[in-house]
Amino acid sequence: MAPEAVDLLSLFLPLVARTGPLAIAQLGQSLDGRIATESGASHYINGLEARTHLHRLRAVVDAVVVGVDTVNDDDPQLTVRHVAGHNPVRVVLDPRGRVRQRSQLLHDGAARTVHVVSSAAGGELAAGVQRVVLPVSADGRFEPTVVLNWLQAQGLHRVLVEGGGRTVSAFMHAGGLDRLHLLVAPLVIGSGRPGLQLPPVSTLEEALRPRCHSYRCGEDTIFDLELRRSPG
Repeated sequence: MAPEAVDLLSLFLPLVARTGPLAIAQLGQSLDGRIATESGASHYINGLEARTHLHRLRAVVDAVVVGVDTVNDDDPQLTVRHVAGHNPVRVVLDPRGRVRQRSQLLHDGAARTVHVVSSAAGGELAAGVQRVVLPVSADGRFEPTVVLNWLQAQGLHRVLVEGGGRTVSAFMHAGGLDRLHLLVAPLVIGSGRPGLQLPPVSTLEEALRPRCHSYRCGEDTIFDLELRRSPG
């Protein structure tokens, strides 16, 4: 078997063979941990092979979750285009109802789209977009476990948290992620928006040391972090 096929099996077999719910996140970043410049430019930190890997992740999950800033900054489609596969349900976390009404995922009809807001959010969305109201914490944000529980109740058991950095960090800090794929490009930006942003630790003993495997992906490197052991 070719080395590339072995790597694909190693990366995706734990995902498709897993029993029970799955929550995986991905971040594409530079060597110095930046996911965008200061102005928000991020197209493209990673190469085509890494973007193809992201589309494979979308193809094996039931839902893809992003924060509203990712939608407003990048106007993503969140569909499967570089590989064969179904489009996941697209879930936008937007507590205050700030999504731009011209965002293409609100209008393209390519996949079911769910707009998650708090009870304080106003405004209306395009026809065909499902609006869901969930409670928020004292700081006005959704609790990741509440979001995941709602998704599972809808039959969406396999979830990809795609971005941005604050959203992925919140799910990771809450202990809601089973795995994290970090796609690191051979690029140094030197400033800009960081990827993971977790609460500070005092000693290295408090730092996370997950089981990790790395794989080549074109010019990039995938770090597959196992944050929570599979139940089966």
